[in-house]
Amino acid sequence: MMLIAAGWIGILLLAGGFALDRTLTRMVENNFDDQLEYLLNAMLVVAEIGPDGEVYFNRPIGEPRFLEPNSGLYYQISADGREGYSSYSLEPALSRSLWDSPLELRGDHFDNEPHFYDSGQIDNEPLRIVERSVILPDSDARWTFAVASARGELDAQLARIRSILVWSFAILALGLMMMAMLQTWYGLSPLRRVRAAIQHMRSKGTNRITDPLPLEVQPLVEELNGILAHSQRQAEEARTHAGNLAHALKTPLTVLTNAATANSPDLGAAVIRETRTMQRHVDHHLARARAVGRRAVGLASTPVCESAEAVRRAVERLYPEGRFDIAGNRQARVGIERQDLDEILGNLIENAAKYGGGSVFVTVDAEPASEDCVIWVEDDGAGIPPDERTRIFDRGARLDTGKPGTGLGLAIVRDVAEIYGGSVVLDESEDLGGLMVILTLPRGPAPDDADTGDD
Repeated sequence: MMLIAAGWIGILLLAGGFALDRTLTRMVENNFDDQLEYLLNAMLVVAEIGPDGEVYFNRPIGEPRFLEPNSGLYYQISADGREGYSSYSLEPALSRSLWDSPLELRGDHFDNEPHFYDSGQIDNEPLRIVERSVILPDSDARWTFAVASARGELDAQLARIRSILVWSFAILALGLMMMAMLQTWYGLSPLRRVRAAIQHMRSKGTNRITDPLPLEVQPLVEELNGILAHSQRQAEEARTHAGNLAHALKTPLTVLTNAATANSPDLGAAVIRETRTMQRHVDHHLARARAVGRRAVGLASTPVCESAEAVRRAVERLYPEGRFDIAGNRQARVGIERQDLDEILGNLIENAAKYGGGSVFVTVDAEPASEDCVIWVEDDGAGIPPDERTRIFDRGARLDTGKPGTGLGLAIVRDVAEIYGGSVVLDESEDLGGLMVILTLPRGPAPDDADTGDD
């Protein structure tokens, strides 16, 4: 930031200084030329043709430097390129300041406009010349009036102006660069305070930045605190799941240990039964761990109907005699990963086909006005009594033990849905008369145009 500021300050000051130098130089030169043109016009006003056809001044011009030799101010009047002289009693056509050295005029034009140019005919004394060609009354000759002045004073003024500009802009550049450096240093000081606050937080062993910080970095501090809180929640969830899994595996392991120690005759059956129990607990906690890990990756967006159709095709192979209908908003999307949505819908649709009467009806986005996406999964089975609808979500809970299953399907559905901020509720289906599962999931963002296309 400091280097960029210094670069831009240098470029802008150089451009501004060059433009100001050109402007002031032009103004000083124009003022110098105006003075020369004023003297030229004064000569033209008093110039007349004498009896012998020569130019003379009917009154003195009033500029004493024309009378002082080598004064730096000169004039010359010539006709057709030849120097002419007036009568003996009046001022000569060559100013006395020129002595006997005429000016070297260009003489390459003839018009009524004055022409300005520089000349170096006098050593160590550059000249600025203005000339104008005129035809005086009572004369057919072309007369050229010229006034010359030494550029020494003009060049000295320009040198003083450039010196003032250089020093002024150098001091200005130094001041602006110092101000930019101080501003950058002061502007970034809140970030240094954030770094110190993070170091302080680590030394204290806290999980939040509590040091008072400026308002400019408060949003950054809030985001950092949010990330820290999220990491802490994930760590707590991991510890909780590890503890739950250890507690769930403790009882089956104790049973197996006791059976093996006592040489129980049904040891084989006990091993099969308890290992299945442990497998259910492991599957349940692995499903939760996968959902938590995928949730931390970022905001997902999954089309509901695509997932439902894929699950329907898989369940139809297991229950070919069943009837499956999927209706609703084909464009609905939810903000969870595709694998987790497949697992949720797979458990719900498979349970509906297993425990229902053969008909399964899935309605996508059943409540379009809702902020979340609501999905209904209905069947025509016996349903679940209202007093059992809460207990059925417990791990291993089963109402119909005559059919194979682990009793973890609805528990996994509830846990994964809650991880993503959703919910699942059981109710009675008005159309089919069986169970209706009301699944609520957060809506997902619409995909970018580049990602859309025909399936």
